[in-house]
Amino acid sequence: MTPNGKIVITGAAGLVGQNLIVRLQAAGFTNLVGIDKHPANTDTLARLHPGVTVIRADLSRDDGWQHALEGAEALLQLHAQIGGLDYAEFEANNITATERVLAAATAAGVPYMVHISSSVVNSAAVDFYTESKKAQEKLVDACAIPHCTLRPTLMFGWFDRKHLGWLARFMQKVPVFPIPGSGRYMRQPLFVGDFCDVIVAALQQQRTGTYDISGQRKIDYIDLIRAIRTATGARTPIVRIPYGLFRAMLATYALVDRNPPFTTRQLEALVTPDEFVVIDWPGLFGVRSTPLDEALDITFNDPRYSQVALQF
Repeated sequence: MTPNGKIVITGAAGLVGQNLIVRLQAAGFTNLVGIDKHPANTDTLARLHPGVTVIRADLSRDDGWQHALEGAEALLQLHAQIGGLDYAEFEANNITATERVLAAATAAGVPYMVHISSSVVNSAAVDFYTESKKAQEKLVDACAIPHCTLRPTLMFGWFDRKHLGWLARFMQKVPVFPIPGSGRYMRQPLFVGDFCDVIVAALQQQRTGTYDISGQRKIDYIDLIRAIRTATGARTPIVRIPYGLFRAMLATYALVDRNPPFTTRQLEALVTPDEFVVIDWPGLFGVRSTPLDEALDITFNDPRYSQVALQF
């Protein structure tokens, strides 16, 4: 890759995209094109990085964005539907959009791609996200463009509108923080800053193949919540409540919020016993694995981006 070579990033206004652009610019890349459909979050991306070309488009439907791939030296494919209650949204954003992006990249002769898959393709969970991400990865595998596929576990960091970022904000607002059941559900959280360093390294090395990028530390969900409480300075009591009651509360909330931050399907995925392979990705890609407590402190206390919140 040349420093001024064009790099196109789909899903650029989300958690990974916003962090990745910070890392790409720090690595010296200057010709970045970000495509995303979220109005408020693309505005945030343009405001934070005025040197980036930002295109607002729905990859599953809109046309006109395909020209952005012409002359690109690389495609970083990040777009994904992560949460929601309607399978049609997962199909559109994880499958249809990917079909169209791959077709456009092939037509434009893009020579290299990094695709962001997910550890859920190896999960025992069965839900809209898992099944659509499996289908998405199969589309990429069938593509003739040389590519690297990365499968991260649950991520956290700057710009986290869901997951741990939402939980931290929720903790600041409620008198008690509810934990479903025992809370002893093993997680392998991955700092998005480290993951973006892996993407940049894959790009620079033109690496191909599929890699499971799991958090290096295994921690129970309840202990992770306690670590978030420490990092944010919150004093909210953590209270375990029965799983059935917790699920009923989520189902009730979904009746009034079409796009809830946490759904019953995500709850089922939370309690599904999964343990993902941990490879030596720091050694393979030549990047640092940030210790969990340090990463949480950066996430919630760094003065540059920790207070920037994306919208759902």
